[in-house]
Amino acid sequence: MHIRGDRSTPTPLVHVHHCTAVDHTAVNAIHLVPLTDIPLIRAGDDLARILAHALESHAPASGEVLVVAQKIVSKAEGRHVDLASVTPSPRAIELAGITQKDPRLIEVILWETREVIRVRPGLIIVEDKRGWICANAGVDRSNVAPEGQDVVLRLPADSDASAARLRAALRERFGADIGVIIADSHGRPHRMGTIGVAIGVSGLPGLEDWRGRKDLFGYALQHTEVALADQIASAATLLLGQAAESIPAVLVRDVPFEQREGSARELIRPREMDLFR
Repeated sequence: MHIRGDRSTPTPLVHVHHCTAVDHTAVNAIHLVPLTDIPLIRAGDDLARILAHALESHAPASGEVLVVAQKIVSKAEGRHVDLASVTPSPRAIELAGITQKDPRLIEVILWETREVIRVRPGLIIVEDKRGWICANAGVDRSNVAPEGQDVVLRLPADSDASAARLRAALRERFGADIGVIIADSHGRPHRMGTIGVAIGVSGLPGLEDWRGRKDLFGYALQHTEVALADQIASAATLLLGQAAESIPAVLVRDVPFEQREGSARELIRPREMDLFR
């Protein structure tokens, strides 16, 4: 992979070249186009209209994928919580004593939680109401409000539905079926660092089944399922960033996939297949 351009240029591109193991000839390139003309999003904003305006000069086409940062979706949907309005429950106070976190924050996390998985000082891992295993149920303070304001942001109530609404609005605006991924940053239990993942998907597979495909030597793959939406979300996160990049959406072009209805729910490992719980 190589990156052309920097954050000072208006439209840097990331080119990802796929090569065969035989002749190392590039057979496809994936293009990532950051959308920079997007204002700070507030509750009630028409996010689809704002994204359509940012896409206008890029002439999006069917089969392309728009990756949208979760935060601007949550902000537009009014998923803010002012901690000053929160009264912590006895359970929140108990967990706050273990995690050394604000009990009001823990209470908001519990609103979004199906099951508490792991707790230690500085960390609470839960299964949230959507089925994601993640820290803090996705409740976050970063890039939400100015310093000194105790406001946190929850994930969209239904990220797949949010992605579907954006896709429908963009299809009406451009006459093109553009896939939509809502991306968030999650940690991983056995590797350091966060990575971009898909928490909402519409217009493309969340998971691609590659079983039965032949490898270089004719062997039929037996177990391979590819987290397509996560791979696209992770690539786009190179431009979305984690701090002050101010790039909340990325148009991804030339990704090969079989177009079908999909969802982020496809990516949730069923509990009976979870060897670590």
